[in-house]
Amino acid sequence: MSIRGRRVSGRAETVASNYAFGPLEDDVIIKQRLLTRTTTTRGEPPLKKLQKKFTSFAVETNKEEDNYSDCAKLAKAFLQEMSTFEIPLLKSRAVIDANVREKENFDELKDEIDKQILQAQVDIRDLKKQLEESKIERQHKEECEAIRRLVAMQPPRSETHKSITKLEKEIATLEADNTASSRLLELRKKQFALLLHVVDELQNTIEEDQKNLIEEMRVAAEELKSGMEDASGGLEAMVVD
Repeated sequence: MSIRGRRVSGRAETVASNYAFGPLEDDVIIKQRLLTRTTTTRGEPPLKKLQKKFTSFAVETNKEEDNYSDCAKLAKAFLQEMSTFEIPLLKSRAVIDANVREKENFDELKDEIDKQILQAQVDIRDLKKQLEESKIERQHKEECEAIRRLVAMQPPRSETHKSITKLEKEIATLEADNTASSRLLELRKKQFALLLHVVDELQNTIEEDQKNLIEEMRVAAEELKSGMEDASGGLEAMVVD
């Protein structure tokens, strides 16, 4: 940045050194030239020269002498000076007309450029909208492609149908086995309940038999005891006799 700045400043100094006046003085000189129709920085302004020619002609005509030849010469000089002064005016008028036409062309070009800018803005908005739609469409295509790849990784429909049929058969077999197992389990429950009932009845019967046996043994023991007492009483009676 510093090298570039030095180059630019050096170039500006070189350009400034080629001119005899500064920017402010140039503006003053240009303004003066436009007012006086002066094309160079040296010499007398054309308007002042024309004024002098007219003044000389007017002074000569006011003299009371026989000076028609001098008046004719001064009038001719004045007309020549006026023609000379008119040429830059015509040139300026031509330049003004050209500038007006150029401005009109510039205005037309500016209007056309403005229209093109507006159209470009509309096109940019349309392109942005198309870009967003393209992005969405591309995203949908990518999602469809991903789904297609997932589908392609899956087995064919026939194999899937065979697998489903096989699984359905296995499920039916398992359900049949489950039903048979449930029935067998229910049967076993009933048999076990019956067995428990039989065992309970048997246990009651055994307990009843045990009670009867104990009662019979008690009765037999009592009868045996009574018999033994009767026997011992008879023996004692026999001994006493």
